[in-house]
Amino acid sequence: MPLDAPTLNSLGLPKPPSETRVVVAMSGGVDSSVVAAMLAEEGYDVIGVTLQLYDHGAALAKKGACCAGVDIHDARRVAEQMGFPHYVLDYENIFKDAVIDEFAESYLGGATPVPCIRCNERVKFKDLLETAKDLDADCMATGHYIQRMDGCGGPELHSAADANRDQSYFLFSTTPEQLSFLRFPLGHLKSKAETRALAAKYGLSVADKPDSQDICFVPDGNYAAVIEKLRPGAADPGKIVHADGRVLGTHKGVIHYTIGQRRGLGIGGLEEPLYVVKLDVDAKQVIVGPKDMLATRSVPVREINWLGDEPFTSREEWHLSVRVRSTRPPRDAIVRPISATEATVELITAEEGISPGQACVFYDPEGTRIFGGGWIWRGN
Repeated sequence: MPLDAPTLNSLGLPKPPSETRVVVAMSGGVDSSVVAAMLAEEGYDVIGVTLQLYDHGAALAKKGACCAGVDIHDARRVAEQMGFPHYVLDYENIFKDAVIDEFAESYLGGATPVPCIRCNERVKFKDLLETAKDLDADCMATGHYIQRMDGCGGPELHSAADANRDQSYFLFSTTPEQLSFLRFPLGHLKSKAETRALAAKYGLSVADKPDSQDICFVPDGNYAAVIEKLRPGAADPGKIVHADGRVLGTHKGVIHYTIGQRRGLGIGGLEEPLYVVKLDVDAKQVIVGPKDMLATRSVPVREINWLGDEPFTSREEWHLSVRVRSTRPPRDAIVRPISATEATVELITAEEGISPGQACVFYDPEGTRIFGGGWIWRGN
């Protein structure tokens, strides 16, 4: 007679919650606080961990950013209220080496980096995940809005039930090995209102806390000010040049401009509206042109993390949907592998303002599954 399959708990593990240790990555916000409180109430052996990533005294006065001093305090209060241990880990050096320095170099190179992806990839889902294993955890849970589902080939990554909260763009680089250890208890919720209702149910002080908006080390979204602080002298002035070669004016530093920018160029009085179409850091030039110059259909992608069941190079082309910016919906595309980590993405309909440094994330055109993605670059 076959043995009965072991009963799985709510995290998909074959033992009672009381015997299941879960490390919860706690930012101090409402999402991760609800995850920790929910699992503690279900009887799991919860350990809360908050990372001190950046900033010192200034963080306390900063609104709309994560991992600041007040957030550490909020995470600790939730842990005390729910009765589980909480640790603060100083990851400032790791964060600077793995995220901030590359952000600065990438921005100075004329790219538009997405440091939150690198933070997930190189800090939270690497060093913190290893710390969770060192604490003998069975898994690590986060407050991200994304879904992990068991498929025929192992765990799969799927978009969140709430499309407005979906964070798949920022988590495409999660590897299969990491995915086997991670859990995302909020991914199935239909709205943020449900999360806040749970926070109120548990009596959490962060129930009405505003969502973080800025990158944690970029207060008020002023990228250029941060770059100037990190790399003194980076804001050297130069020329604003039309794509046809005409010099139209001067600028106060390439780092103050982004691909697709129209406002604030200081070159008014022209018949046609002009946009930033290229940044030439070496020549210290901001190149502008008409809007149609921003449109492109061919996108070179590298550092690909593939989450499909078949090897990436097993086909000459993959018909997928891709997202080339976090704020844009997925578009139909043909992905043609060059190697296991490089590809050319052909967009069926041209997109404007595609910038090196952004991610290109692959989606199932007829479902919710994420097939990974890679980083947009200039190509050879």
